[in-house]
Amino acid sequence: MADAEIRAGVIGVGALGRHHARVWAAVPGARLVGVSDVDAARAAEVAVRHGARPYAGAEALLADVDVVSIAVPTVSHHAEARRAIELGKDVLLEKPMTATLAEADDLMALAAARGALLQVGHIERFNPATRVLLKAGQGARFVEVHRLGSFSPRSLDVDVILDLMIHDLDIVLALDGSEPVQIEAVGVPVLTSKVDIANARLKFASGLIANLTASRVSVEKVRKFRVFAPRTYVSADFTAREVQVYTLEAGEGGRPRIASERQAAPDQEPLRLQIEAFARACRDRSVPAVSGADGRKALALAHAILAKMAA
Repeated sequence: MADAEIRAGVIGVGALGRHHARVWAAVPGARLVGVSDVDAARAAEVAVRHGARPYAGAEALLADVDVVSIAVPTVSHHAEARRAIELGKDVLLEKPMTATLAEADDLMALAAARGALLQVGHIERFNPATRVLLKAGQGARFVEVHRLGSFSPRSLDVDVILDLMIHDLDIVLALDGSEPVQIEAVGVPVLTSKVDIANARLKFASGLIANLTASRVSVEKVRKFRVFAPRTYVSADFTAREVQVYTLEAGEGGRPRIASERQAAPDQEPLRLQIEAFARACRDRSVPAVSGADGRKALALAHAILAKMAA
């Protein structure tokens, strides 16, 4: 695939999948061959818009592509991804990776056996703000996160931990690298039968404390991630795609002073960066930026939080 055009498809073109189709249609060196969806009219609409073909089913689509984005409801992630990987197709699988850890393990083992790449769609890893945060926030001792959004009928098959908080769990795990050793959590159903607003306080083996709040019933949209490290404070706004970094430095006469630096990249679309990174990995046969192992790690922590809430 190093020099050949990447033939891409999208399975599931609802709220997220239609954007995967849009980006694949514009990625250099790739061609959006087609899309499939349980809603044939929706598949036809998205396909026509991007000069692709609507397929009646995923099986027919998989026969004509090299790679697929899978953006179906979480309960179907394992079945759809397994079908693609069985055929040796490279897969970009929306988060959360799967509904269960056993399903995640199965996909990872199958991908290794088939020589297929599996990347999990933790899109915030490709937010320009995250890149700065992960570098500037090394040695973090405390993390405070708020991810709040208004109610939407999308992703109601999972709790807010698997819907929204898992983005930030993935980032905390990438930032720290150690294992969680203590979990305190509370969650409340508000508009659905599942948890709609949740708070988790995590302690890691490194000593890091992370306090995360996620809500899908907020009146305002907030995507803030704050990191406190020795001599450093980092404030990231994922919606604005900007970061403010404050560091304590030696000033004139040895007196301490606070230096600040703002970095912003509002025009860099995380989804485009994510799909371009996936396309490069497919060409190079390199480990994806967010591997199946990364996706499983975030999923395991999300399930541990859910178990603590249920205890």
